[in-house]
Amino acid sequence: MENSKTAAARSGYLSFITAIATLGGLMFGFDVSIISGAVPFIQPYFGWNELQLGWGVSSLLVGAILGAFGSGALTDKYGRKRILIIVALFFAVSCAATALARTPAGFIGARVFGGLAVGAASVLSPMYVAEVSPARNRGRLVSIYQLTIVLGILISYTINYSLHDVPNNWRWMFATGIFPSVLFFTGLFFIPESPRWLYKAGRREESLKVLTRIGGPELADAEIREIAEVTGETKESVRFSELLKPSNRQVLTIGFLLAILVQMSGINTVVDYAPKILMSVGIEIRNALLQTSLIGLINGVFTFVAIGLIDRVGRRKLYLIGSLGMTVTLILLSISFYFKLPGIITLICILLFIASFSSCIGPVFWTLVSEIFPNRIRGRALAFASFTQWIFNFFIVLLFPYFLKTAGGALTFLFLAVMSGLQWLLTWRKVPETRGKSLEEIEHYWSAKYEAAGKDKILKPEEQLINGQ
Repeated sequence: MENSKTAAARSGYLSFITAIATLGGLMFGFDVSIISGAVPFIQPYFGWNELQLGWGVSSLLVGAILGAFGSGALTDKYGRKRILIIVALFFAVSCAATALARTPAGFIGARVFGGLAVGAASVLSPMYVAEVSPARNRGRLVSIYQLTIVLGILISYTINYSLHDVPNNWRWMFATGIFPSVLFFTGLFFIPESPRWLYKAGRREESLKVLTRIGGPELADAEIREIAEVTGETKESVRFSELLKPSNRQVLTIGFLLAILVQMSGINTVVDYAPKILMSVGIEIRNALLQTSLIGLINGVFTFVAIGLIDRVGRRKLYLIGSLGMTVTLILLSISFYFKLPGIITLICILLFIASFSSCIGPVFWTLVSEIFPNRIRGRALAFASFTQWIFNFFIVLLFPYFLKTAGGALTFLFLAVMSGLQWLLTWRKVPETRGKSLEEIEHYWSAKYEAAGKDKILKPEEQLINGQ
């Protein structure tokens, strides 16, 4: 039995690995949300109308779509760590280029370039953490990725407010992202490659060494046997067509629909346009930026709630609770716009919506999509799910200013409420519980479900994972 000092060292090493890898989430959150405070200043600077503004904000997401789509093949071929290093470099360059942009084309080009890093990080950071984490605390560790996203959002909102009276403030807003990018880039040289990627690449001894340092010899031996059983000895690259095999279709479809609905339920309309939403109900810009910082704070505080509950309550139950909460609060937000209620009511509705998302949905989404896919196809499948959510993120962010102005807040937020309701329905009918299960056990569940379906016996969500939990 290992002594407490050895256990503490292993725990500290795993925490260090997680902290570095999830800096990708911090940069994700920063790059996506820093634009919110810049919107009131870049719109007059470039002379944009509402659709042009939507394009300026959502251009980052075009890069994110490409980054998410391309990262799956690259990370399967070259490893998680190498691609993350390139991603960190892209973050730094894009922050500098956006801050120095003089024309709309230069600004949008820099945003697209930064989006490549955001999209790739959305795939690689949670995947890496899931692949190095022991099953007993994988949910908590992967959910730290979402915590760093909201930390990046909160930092960007704070920076936006503190710079609102500074000349050329929007340029300084973007430039501040260079510093965490450099920290991310440097830290990646001190973490190991994913043990599951190492095994699949034929580097079994290195894989076992990493697993041993993280969890000890006994846990490492058990995990390496499970990896060997599921992965086999093949080193062949995974083709996209393999995702469409009958045995993979159901889990891929569930991941695909989760990725659509997490965006269609409207979280990034608030993250990207909170000051604009608040200004639309009569709140002046200084107070709108200050209240946006409060939104970021609530986002961060309630993410800690999710981290505390995800490995105790479970993914499925949190997703059901959060989806219901988002549906109700979006309906209330729609009502507040319809009856033109005071701005404080709009703010309260937004805060309740953010609390529902961050305490239940945000961390759980990234945890689920990083663990539900089979080991062999995880890189490509997670890239596909991330690619999908970025596409829908793009359309929502592109069109939101236009619909807020033409259709009004009541109809716009009512539509988002319907999407949240569909998210609840999908979770209730199709999403299994994965709490406390190894990645290999989850893979066995999908195999059993496919075989049972072939025998006309469909497992229900409440019969999850060996009637588990």
